[in-house]
Amino acid sequence: MTEATPFRSGYVAIVGRPNVGKSTLLNHLIGQKISITSRKAQTTRHRIHGIRTDEDCQYVFVDTPGFQTKHMNALNRGMNRVVNTSLRDVQVVLFVVEARHYDERDLEVVKLLPDEVPVILVVNKADMLDDKAELLPFIQKLSADFAYAAIVPVSARQNKHLDTLLQAVREKLPEGEMIYAEDEITDRNERFLASEILREKVFRFTGEELPYSVSVVIEQFKLEGKLRRINAGILVDKEAHKAMLIGSKGEKLKEIATQARLDMEKLFDGKVFLEVFVKVRSGWADSAQMLRSLGYE
Repeated sequence: MTEATPFRSGYVAIVGRPNVGKSTLLNHLIGQKISITSRKAQTTRHRIHGIRTDEDCQYVFVDTPGFQTKHMNALNRGMNRVVNTSLRDVQVVLFVVEARHYDERDLEVVKLLPDEVPVILVVNKADMLDDKAELLPFIQKLSADFAYAAIVPVSARQNKHLDTLLQAVREKLPEGEMIYAEDEITDRNERFLASEILREKVFRFTGEELPYSVSVVIEQFKLEGKLRRINAGILVDKEAHKAMLIGSKGEKLKEIATQARLDMEKLFDGKVFLEVFVKVRSGWADSAQMLRSLGYE
């Protein structure tokens, strides 16, 4: 950084409908996996800050749940509140859409976009287009719905054009000091990250068999030197869901726990002893009291 290049910093909300790649984008922008991903809708349920610090800029990306337009239980109403509140007190908004896919679910998010904050349209999965000539008319169509400060086609998974996106964001951020320490990558603690990693593995290893109403509670998290002892419960709505998770002779649950443990060890840079069990808690996703106890906003 030179005198001619002032330091900039600020909060950048990442919004969009479910399954457009918001969490994948966040993870690649900061170069570390802190937000879980899966093909299952409603994977992200909490607001998560991902922090990237460069020589002349600190970006605090705010990952949000996909805006829900169906299944209006207490959980989804709460997730929509998170999206709405995340659009306040930020300096830039990234509205993520999927290349060639744009419908009424995206338009519901467009209605939430603020007029007083720069909004950058991020067209994700642009590499998936067989004919790149389709991109320009697609962008022109979207431009008619909102006055975007910039439009940047990217491929989050392939790390393509993310430098262009970062530059577009930096230009809209105000001059300011660092908000977080230079070496921080998230505002979430290890207990939260452990629960999210385990929930991701549940989604990955159950496919479409299990409804989205699954949550994880960390019963115990103890640090003994570099060893972490974690006891975790997976909450499901029905006994049949419990059987699906456990699998024949407990094999599926063992596989879920093993893969979660390996990811935790990679993220925490230390050994993890992980014990996982499954609990039936009927109606938890529509219980305000239960949602509060699980840390939902």
